[in-house]
Amino acid sequence: MEHITLLLGIVIVTALVFDFTNGFHDTANAMATTISTGALKPKTAVAMSAVLNLVGAFLSVEVAKTISGGIVNEDGLKTEVIFAALVGAILWNLLTWLVGLPSSSSHALFGGLIGAAVMSMGWSSINGGTVVTKVLIPAIAAPIVAGLAATLATRLTYRIGRNTDTKATAKGYRAGQIASAGLVSLAHGTNDAQKTMGIITLALVTGGVLNPGANPPMWVIVSAGVAIALGTYLGGWRIIRTMGKGLTDLQPQQGFAAQTSAATVILASSHLGFSLSTTQSCSGAVMGAGLGRKGGVVRWSTATRMFVAWGLTLPAAGLVGAGAEFLTKQGPWGIAVTAAILVGGSAVIWALSRRDAIDHTNVTDDEIRQGGATTDTEPAGVVTTAIAAVTPPPTGTVAASTAASDDPVKATTAPTTTTTGAMADPARPATV
Repeated sequence: MEHITLLLGIVIVTALVFDFTNGFHDTANAMATTISTGALKPKTAVAMSAVLNLVGAFLSVEVAKTISGGIVNEDGLKTEVIFAALVGAILWNLLTWLVGLPSSSSHALFGGLIGAAVMSMGWSSINGGTVVTKVLIPAIAAPIVAGLAATLATRLTYRIGRNTDTKATAKGYRAGQIASAGLVSLAHGTNDAQKTMGIITLALVTGGVLNPGANPPMWVIVSAGVAIALGTYLGGWRIIRTMGKGLTDLQPQQGFAAQTSAATVILASSHLGFSLSTTQSCSGAVMGAGLGRKGGVVRWSTATRMFVAWGLTLPAAGLVGAGAEFLTKQGPWGIAVTAAILVGGSAVIWALSRRDAIDHTNVTDDEIRQGGATTDTEPAGVVTTAIAAVTPPPTGTVAASTAASDDPVKATTAPTTTTTGAMADPARPATV
């Protein structure tokens, strides 16, 4: 480490800051469903996730190799480019965290790196084949595969347990949910901590400290694992609320199916060196689990905002990374201005988040604050209404309707209530 220059040291610290934001940004991937179903208390859940993220960082370096020697050409790459890429990734992570959207930290990093590299050396610096096969295709396939797997797993789970007492099996499913959440945390550490390892390794190669193609040194692995674990323990409560309450209402059976499906997809991709988004995999699994239960629905307005954030992540982070690289090319003063923008922007976003603070004490509340006003969970949309319309109603609703039809007086006086979006969860108020 004696060859590390001041600029290289700044890049390493910035990479670890990104890793920290990655940790709290993606805590929801593993623990949102576990917290929302009550399987674990919020602080216990994030502490467990932090430990397993740290362990997962030591399991593989395949994804790190993809980033450090696959997406961009190392020849002619300057350390300032990596710094600019990290600025774009961090600011996008913080912005999406502020609005509670589970966007991809991975794609924010890739977008920043691609934008900065193109600004520095042109499009020839990008390995297009690697970007398509190991970034874009997994980005599309992962949520679809995880969602389909979660839908099938949820339906199978309910079919197997259809003749069992719900209360008797709830404890077992909660235990399974805790185990599957631990598996997702382990998978997240294996996949996402490696991205920071790859970025630091790439910086060390550009700084002449390591030879091209070298594996991450042990100190890089340890520091990346610790940074993502600390960020995870901090807890990204705003995104946990969106995934645990905003997309759908989950029961323990669904939480177990969603997390098991997501963990399987993430671990398989890590083994193959695909740097997919754990956020997209877990979000797809949550939506699949929501559709897999009879009467269960997905709040498509929230899902649509999330899809838009996914689509914007690569180009938005790329534009910020390109702008940061334009400044860093101007010399030391440009690097200083870029650093000031990063610190100032982060401070502004943090200050805005304090206006509507969400933490472990209110993350499971049924009400969601939007723009300073408190509102109930959003009403069902057109797609949700259509799905609910062809779903058999709960037994209580059928019985009540039958009784009303047998008694002409009750039939004419009984109020008519539509329980769209709440039919499977009596605790939730109906949408009239």
